[in-house]
Parts: sequence; structure tokens; C-alpha cells
Amino acid sequence: MDIETAFHTVGEFGPYQKRAVTVLVLAQVYMACQSMLIVLVGYTPEYRVEKQDGGSSGHRELQQHVIFTEDVDSIVTEWVLIRQQAYKVSLAGSLFFTGLLVGNVVFGPLSDRIGRRPVYLTGLFFEVMFGYLTALAPSYEVFAASRLLVGLMNGGIGLVCFVLTQEYVGKSYWAMTGTLTSMIFAVGIALFGALGYFVRPWRTLATVANSSGVLFFLLSVTLPESPRWLYSQGQTERAEEVLRYMAVRNGSNATNLVLQRVGTARPGGPVSRQGGVLQLAVHPVLRLRTMVLMYVWYCCSLVYYGLTLGASATSGSRFVNVAMYGLVELPAYPLCIYFINKSWAGRRKSMSSFLFLAGSACLCTTLIPENSGSLLSITSLALLGKLMVSAAFNIAYVYTSELYPTVIRNAGLGVCSMSCRVGGILAPFVPSMRALHASMPFTVFCLSGLSAGCLGLLLPETLNRPAADTLEELSGPSGSRVLENKVMLQIQNPSNRHQIKHPDFYLQCLVSLCRLCCTKRRN
Repeated sequence: MDIETAFHTVGEFGPYQKRAVTVLVLAQVYMACQSMLIVLVGYTPEYRVEKQDGGSSGHRELQQHVIFTEDVDSIVTEWVLIRQQAYKVSLAGSLFFTGLLVGNVVFGPLSDRIGRRPVYLTGLFFEVMFGYLTALAPSYEVFAASRLLVGLMNGGIGLVCFVLTQEYVGKSYWAMTGTLTSMIFAVGIALFGALGYFVRPWRTLATVANSSGVLFFLLSVTLPESPRWLYSQGQTERAEEVLRYMAVRNGSNATNLVLQRVGTARPGGPVSRQGGVLQLAVHPVLRLRTMVLMYVWYCCSLVYYGLTLGASATSGSRFVNVAMYGLVELPAYPLCIYFINKSWAGRRKSMSSFLFLAGSACLCTTLIPENSGSLLSITSLALLGKLMVSAAFNIAYVYTSELYPTVIRNAGLGVCSMSCRVGGILAPFVPSMRALHASMPFTVFCLSGLSAGCLGLLLPETLNRPAADTLEELSGPSGSRVLENKVMLQIQNPSNRHQIKHPDFYLQCLVSLCRLCCTKRRN
């Protein structure tokens, strides 16, 4: 039997898979805490500078004359990261996202080569070690380096962890496990805000937040290798052992399970010749789609992380703001599921509409006084923007995978993910633009959301359309029009079979008729 039939026999989502997926999904809480750590430990409290005799003479002299008027313990108060040194807070956040970018690029292919389990466990172990280095950093330079290393491990194991949650279960449960992973990450952000309220010293907060990683590492040690990866590598006997182990734990009788022997795909095979990252730049259809999608992913990431990292800069308690910016994501997932499956909305219109709404919400924040006590405040509009961009971000994942053919889907997602990380790298600097003008960060978010929403409308709709498997399908009659929908849909009803023309078909007919009339008039 093949691997899918084996999962039907063993149990697609039995008791053992539920326990394994629970461990991997809850690990998102730890990853969320590491991602949001700089929001609280990098908080800049109110301060005043005493008058200096003889004028300012450098940062060391400034440290002796600064008095922080708030009772806050952060890296800003410990290393006096103010004025010319204030950029170092944003730099530490950007270094973390730089690590995420490199981790995605390195750990993904590495897990394909040596296996999911060793890469995940090794990355989690070193992330915990580097997390403790963050808490014990004797200087800012060591702190910044540790954030880069934590981001490197976090980006790698986050990708592998997501893949493992998919490969432990049957295909019919992939959407559910993927949604759970995103939801628990949002819950992790909220829990980190609550943790920061009770644990105020930044070193203690970093230690407590990082210690949960030890628990998840110990729970993950017992997890097996992905049977799908083993099967794809031709290690059929090991895959059978894992599946039989799952069957026993699930209470199934499939102890004599035998998989069919198949070889792994050769690098010179026909499929691999069609794929490759180079096709994203060479193929005319893929080139334009990739350019649009990269910009959409970049803007989604910039607005998503920018609003989250700027939670402490908005009015109100910074701990409540961080928690709310995490919890506000939860309604985004049912909204996505509802709209993307409706024929009148679909993927394209839903994603663009959510981006428009996110940009509009950020635009409205610039029109409201900062200390407004009404329900329609800057914080509430920023939360609305976070909800909208979270919905758009989730749709982008589904939409992008459907726009690329099977032979190049992973490469397309990888390039878009890299563009996403670039947005994450720049996001920590956007909230600091408040020094130029209070409305500057939201202006950047507004322009990003509106422009990405406009470009998203250029992409074709994929709802109820067959997914392309090869590049030749994109070059056919239906795929030659790069950024437009197919001109004809065919439906079947119980009484008769008929065709329904797409609106673009009638537009083409009108244009052709006008050209014909003009030609006759000239003659």
C-alpha cells in the first residue's frame, strides 16, 4: 500500500497523533514569546536629562545625567539606549528577523536532506541555549548577537515544526493542523503579554519565557521521525516501523502493515527539470505573479509585525496592548475560512479587501487625537488593522500555494517567505519613526496595505479552478493570459449541459466588434 492508504489504515488523526501534534502546536507558545520578547524588554520609559556643566561630551557623560521617571527595568534603562543609541532597540529586533530569514533558507533544505526530527530537536536545543544567553547577556553586543542566533534557530524549527504537524496526520487534517499552529502562535503572544505583567525585570522575564522551551524539548525527544519523509527517501522499512508504532498507540490492528517499495525521485527526472527557482524569473506567467506576490507578502509582514512590535508605543498599558494584539488575530481564521470559499468573494477579492481594510484602519488612526477617550481610539483602530492584516496574511498562504504549479510550488513559497522576512526585518524600525511625526508609522502601514491590495487584484482567481501541475499548463490557452481569469466556466446541471461565459469573454467580444467597425469605416 502507499503512504496515504497506510494512514487510513493506521488512523489519520488517532490518539497518538493528537498527542504528538499537541506537543508541536504548543511549542508555538515558546516561539511566540521569543518573537515578541523585544517588545517588552526593549520598552523605553519616560526620562529626563539633568543639566550638564560644560555641555554634552558623549554617551558616557549622558548616562550619568539621565533619570528615568518610570519604574521600569529594561535593556533601555540598563544600557541607557536613548537619543543617538535608541536605534539599538530596533536593531536587536531586526537581527532576530534576520535570523528568521537565514533559518528558513538553511533549515528547510537541511530537513529535506537529513530528516525532520534531528533538525527540529537540534534547533530547539540551541534556541533554548541562546535564549538563556539573552537573559544573561553582560553587554548590549552580546544581547544583540544572541537575538540573531535565537532568530536563526526559531526560523528553522518553526518551519520544520509546521511540516511535522502536517506529516504526522492524514491529508484531510492538514488544514486543521495548519490553522491550529497559527492560532496557538497568536495565543502565545497574548500569554507573553500576561507574563510580562507579572514578571517585570527584563532578565527574569527572558529567563522565564525561555524556560518553557526546556519542557517542550523534553516532550519532543520521544517524537518519531516523519513517516512521509522516510517513505519519500526510500527508507520504507523505517517508515513501516513508525506507522506500526502509531497503529499500536492508536489501538489499531494494522501491525502487519507493508508499504510498497518505490524509489526516490532522481534529480534528473522530468519533474525536477521543470522546476527550479530560475523558472520564477524566466517563465513570463510566473515572473509577474511572483513579483506581485513578493510585494504582497512583504507588505503583509511589514504591517503585521510593525503593528505588533509597536503595541507598547500606543496609549494604554503595554502589557494589555501586547495581549490584545495577539488575541485579536483569533477571529481572523473563521473570517478567512468563510470568505475564501464563497464564489462572490474567493481568494483574490478577500485578500485584497482585507488589505484595503487594514490600510484604511491605519489611515483613520492619523485623523484621531492621540489621547482620545472615545471608543474609536488609535488603539482600537490599530487592533482592527491587525485583525484585517492577519486575515490577509492567512489567505496569502493558501492563495500562493494555489497560484504555483506543483513542480515549483515549494520554490515559489520559499521566495515569497524570504520577501516576508525582509518585511519583518524592517518592521521594528517603523514604530521608531514616531520621532519624526506621531502619525508616520501608521502612514507607512496605510500605504503598504492599500498598495498591496491594489496589486493583489491583478492576480487570477483560483477558487473552484483546477490547480496546475506542470509549467506547460500555464502556457496553454487558459494560462497564456498572465494576470487574468479564464474566460469560460463549464458547469453541469441535472437537466442539460451548458456554458456560462465569463465577463472577460463579453468584453473581448465588444472590443473585437469596435475594431471591426473602425476597420470598415476606414475602408
